[in-house]
Amino acid sequence: MADAKMLEQKIWSNVLNEELDLLIYLPPTFSPLSKYPFFLVQDGKDYFQFGKLARFADELAESKQIQEAIFVGIPYKTVEDRRAKYHPNGAQNEAYIRFLAHELVPYIEANFPTYHMGASRFLMGDSLGASVSLKAALKYPHTFGNAILHSPLVTDELMELANNANPALVKIFHVIGSEETEVPTTDNDVANFLEPNLALHRILEARGFEYYFQEFEGKHRWKYWQPFVKEALQFMLDKEQFETEDMTV
Repeated sequence: MADAKMLEQKIWSNVLNEELDLLIYLPPTFSPLSKYPFFLVQDGKDYFQFGKLARFADELAESKQIQEAIFVGIPYKTVEDRRAKYHPNGAQNEAYIRFLAHELVPYIEANFPTYHMGASRFLMGDSLGASVSLKAALKYPHTFGNAILHSPLVTDELMELANNANPALVKIFHVIGSEETEVPTTDNDVANFLEPNLALHRILEARGFEYYFQEFEGKHRWKYWQPFVKEALQFMLDKEQFETEDMTV
């Protein structure tokens, strides 16, 4: 099996007025003559390190269980920077979402062979990274057709967006831990993640989204999220999904 390639790049954001680092995983058999779905991964370094994202992607692709994909990890700079960009009420949250949709997507599609359609673009994140991934997908469903959520912080705003979104446009993978009732937050408080996630689950299920949900036994930790990185890839990257004739745009 060939080795996957990890690229380290930088992108300047006019929306955020700053430079951001990117960790870009290219699959082992990457070819500029093929086309690939791609993921924008919040907490990008954590997903590669703790979530074993690259290893799982390699294993599943080699065994022909999933379609190969490009993964674009976006590391956060500091805890404060992460909260400002990822928290639904963060000072840079709206600007960060515009960066994802209007700057990062065009950058990836200009530099790598992709399908240029919402169904082949994925957002992925844990905790606050899941919150901003869901918000971006619901606000830009024609740009992002898929969202992977590992224990998001769920607010009234996110539930309202879910209530008003078109279920036919967004596919969602969603897990939450049964012990996530007192989660320490970066503003030195604790929050009940479980109950709002269950409320979101009821909305998404009732509205008919293409949707995977599981309440796992565990806490707000990578120890419990890691297995669901693999499950998310299997749910999202169906081997035949991106090989149909009408997808080769």
